[in-house]
Order: sequence, then C-alpha cells, then structure tokens
Amino acid sequence: MVYYPDMFGKFLNQGVLTLLLLVSGPIAAQEPDAEWDAWEKALAEEAEEASEFNDAPLTEEVKTPDWFQLTFLDLADDLADAERSGRKGLIVYFGQKYCPYCRALMEDLKQPDIRRYTQFHFDVVEVNIHGDRIVTDLEGNELGEKAFAERENANLTPTLIFYDFAGRQAHKLTGYHSAYRFRAALEYVAGDHYQTESFRSYLKRADPNLAPREGELNQSESFASPPFHLDRTRFPGERPLIVFFEQADCHACDVLHSGPMQRRAISDLLDQFDTVQLGLWDETPVVTPDGERLTAREWSEKLQLFYAPTLLFFDRDGEEILRLDSVAHFYRIQGVLQYILSDAHQEGVALQEWSRRNR
Repeated sequence: MVYYPDMFGKFLNQGVLTLLLLVSGPIAAQEPDAEWDAWEKALAEEAEEASEFNDAPLTEEVKTPDWFQLTFLDLADDLADAERSGRKGLIVYFGQKYCPYCRALMEDLKQPDIRRYTQFHFDVVEVNIHGDRIVTDLEGNELGEKAFAERENANLTPTLIFYDFAGRQAHKLTGYHSAYRFRAALEYVAGDHYQTESFRSYLKRADPNLAPREGELNQSESFASPPFHLDRTRFPGERPLIVFFEQADCHACDVLHSGPMQRRAISDLLDQFDTVQLGLWDETPVVTPDGERLTAREWSEKLQLFYAPTLLFFDRDGEEILRLDSVAHFYRIQGVLQYILSDAHQEGVALQEWSRRNR
C-alpha cells in the first residue's frame, strides 16, 4: 500500500477519492479513467470479501491496538490531551468483546496507511458498551459505560464518534464500513470538511459507489408496489415498516439480496413487516411516514443517507426506531428484526440492553 496524506483534496477536485489508499503503486501519474477503474476494482474486491464475511459472535475477544489511549474515560481530559499533542480531534470507539464487526475494524487499523493516518490526526479511547467503568462526558456528567453508550445511540458496534476541540460531535460512524469509506471518514474530519458540508455531500463528490448508476434495483416479492403512501400520522400501521434505500449496480445491495434475504429465518421475519424499496437517486414520489410529500431522492438527501443499502425501521406510528446504514449480515439483521418485533423499543429498552437480556 502507498499512502499520500495530501491526495484526498487533489483527487476530490477531480471527483476521485484517495485511490492511493486503495491500490498499490504510484497512482498520481495515472489518468482519471484509470483511477476510477482502480477504485471500481477495489470496491469489487471488497464486495467479494463482504460476501464471505461471517458475522456470528466470536469465540475469542477482540483486541484493540496498543496505541489506543490509556484513559480514565474523562473525555474532557482526553480531548485536552489530544489538542496538546497536536491532533485534530478525539475518537471515542464503542465496541464489544466478541463483535465480528469490531474485529474487522481492528484488522483495518493494522493497515500501515490507516494506522499512521489515524495516529497522526486523532487520539482514540475505547468504551465497552457492556462495561461498568465510569465515563465523565464533556459536560462533566458521570455515568457507566453501558448508559453512556445507550445515551449516544451506540447500539451497533463498532460506533465511532469524532469530537472536535470545541467539544462538538464532528462526525459519527455507526457500524462497520469498509476500509475505503473509513479512510474517507478520517479525512472528512481531519480536513475540517465537516465544518462546511455533510458526509453524504463529501462522499458524493468523490465516491463512484455513491452516485446514480445505470440498471435496475434488486427485486424481491417482499416489497410493496407503488404508489408509496407511507403516512402513519393519521392512522397507525398494522405492522412496523422497513424502507430499503438501495441503488442499481450496488455490490453491497447484491450481497444483501443473495445472502441474508435468501435465508428462511430472515424471510420469515420480514413477512411480519411492511417493506418498501426505494432508489437513493430516484424521482419516485413518496409520502413519508411523517406525512411529507417528497421524491425518494429528496427524502434520502433529507435523511443524509450515504450508504447503500440502508434499512430504515419505523414503528406503527411512523417514528424511526433505528437504521442499518453499514455492513450488515445475517446475525445483525436477524437481531435487529427480532428486536423491532419484540416492541422493546416502546418500553425504552435499547437494542444492546435487549440483546443482553436475550443472550
């Protein structure tokens, strides 16, 4: 791997993300078409790896890097230490011991370019979402790790929250994302792009995987046909609702449809939901669960969706419960579906607390 820390801005202006982070050799001399081709190849390779990913709970604990900060979890002190060290901010990593998605992130952090860039620009502290240590947040409030994770909606691990030196949340990355998108998140914050644009806008200018594509969406008999009148403000739905935001020529969407959605355990659960599929970039008219009339593209823009497929889960009254907008395979999808159907969220029970109770 070859890493050039100043290349994101150069290639972003050309509509190309930091390909130098993804492929071997000196890319700077290549033509833009070659750069796009190289990135497309990298995306295809990552999709192939994703299709083989096993998200069953691990039998061995996930080990975090030894360069994560040793901390008393006083976040104000940790943030001040990062500033004194010349970093660009603080990352709070929310993980759990036997999480396969956390292990995947730890493997990415072993890549020399990612490790160097992360260490150079950020201090990282770990919060165990099942842990009992006391966290002192940036306002000086003390609460346990579990309670802190639930308050910050870090129910899907790994979750990364980036804080700037004003104590503001600069960015939040929920769930596992492939190495190239994780790199983009690091550069989005380190380059101060969060000050002027959303992560969706930032990626859209540079990511060939987040752009309108030719072709058809994956089909499923589970999905309702148009028109899409999803308004639940006047009359509640009989069942919870899932909105699948996808796009054509999407490797991750293909994996979802050819993998988890083909499993009987998943299809039986999906049969207990109302399900709708929309294209991220489509002009399909939609009446949203809160009664707003938009196109699918306008709605995805309002929601700031930056990953396909994204699954949005709504209750019978049209309130969003949670969303899956990261890599998700059989066990994660199954767990979320079971959680929604349990109605535990109506009692204020977060996903991870429900998971603890139902181990």
